Amino acid sequence: MTEVISVRFRGGCKNYYFDPRGVLVKMGDKVIVETAQGPEFATCTEGNHEVEDSAVVRPLCAMLRLATESDCRTVEYNRKKEREAFDICERKIAAHGLEMKLVNVSASFDGNKIIFYFTADGRVDFRELVRDLASVFRARIELRQIGVRDEAKMVGGLGICGRPFCCSQFLDGFLPVSIKMAKTQNLSLNPTKISGTCGRLMCCLKYEQNAYEDAAKRMPKAESFVQTPDGPGNVKSVDLLRETVKVSLDSAAPNEPLRTYRSCEIKVLRNGKGSREGIEIPERPARYVEERTEEPLEAPVFATPFYMDHPLEDAPVREKFGQEGGESRSRRRHRGGRRSHGGQSRPAEERPADKKNAGGKQTQQAKPAGESGGESAKRRKPYYRGNRRRGKGGGTPPKGE
Repeated sequence: MTEVISVRFRGGCKNYYFDPRGVLVKMGDKVIVETAQGPEFATCTEGNHEVEDSAVVRPLCAMLRLATESDCRTVEYNRKKEREAFDICERKIAAHGLEMKLVNVSASFDGNKIIFYFTADGRVDFRELVRDLASVFRARIELRQIGVRDEAKMVGGLGICGRPFCCSQFLDGFLPVSIKMAKTQNLSLNPTKISGTCGRLMCCLKYEQNAYEDAAKRMPKAESFVQTPDGPGNVKSVDLLRETVKVSLDSAAPNEPLRTYRSCEIKVLRNGKGSREGIEIPERPARYVEERTEEPLEAPVFATPFYMDHPLEDAPVREKFGQEGGESRSRRRHRGGRRSHGGQSRPAEERPADKKNAGGKQTQQAKPAGESGGESAKRRKPYYRGNRRRGKGGGTPPKGE
């Protein structure tokens, strides 16, 4: 057993083992490790632990030290330098007229080397470009051509499932994916549906391939001759996930739909296409019956409605539901602001004299005849409702009133 720590570099999903040299390292600590390209900045993903000797690649590189604040400032300076180098390299590519697409720029921890990653359809002569970049940055320049899958891993993004790319999240490497996997899983062979953003077949086709292959060994092929609880027939389609098949029975009518059976309900007499000559038809297998466990019925709980609570039982009843005398009072609003009781207007003595009408003038209180010293009582100003006179006749009142 060998004591190691697991670290991960920037932009990578693969863990590498390094010798901690007796230093206690915790998960999440920043460390400086020695690599074939020189010292590099990395993040610890698993602290001190022991692994088998066969899992370690000899010679095992060592960890130099835990990262300090000065090392973190150096990393920030390198990130700023990489952004500037990316813009300068794009301008140089356009100036030389090269058919290449710059993807990413990575600077070493000590700043002595800068790596430019690019994609291109074919071979590109970038010797003049390397000379120009070396004269600008005064460092060792390296240009690496990568594929479209590596580009998707570096750039990142969201797949058609709505989640981040698997290659940029947890995949250590790219697994071989073939179109045969899509056929085994009964997927559409439309390239736009089984291809990822990179334009290649989706890596997730590899995840469930073993489960589909195991189910395919237990299920019959299409056009197989089988015996069912309803008689013999031919298999038309197979559902590997549900482990069911659709069978066209020999005794079925021309327009009768296909019957669906489970794998335990059929007996395969001939797997695949072929002739039925010499095949003995056995007895019909038993039909599958799903076992259902009856749950004990519980006594229903009737909750008391909110309007039957005790605090609300003594609440006053609204007038619109009727009075004790049996008469219901109408609460309809009248257009004129007043309502009549029994079809009669209120007597003049009960009307308030200090209220103002719509025009702002006070209404005069009616006086009985003879109070004005023999003079005839003044005529009471008529009351209007809806621009119509209440008294005899209609129309607009004279201006003298």
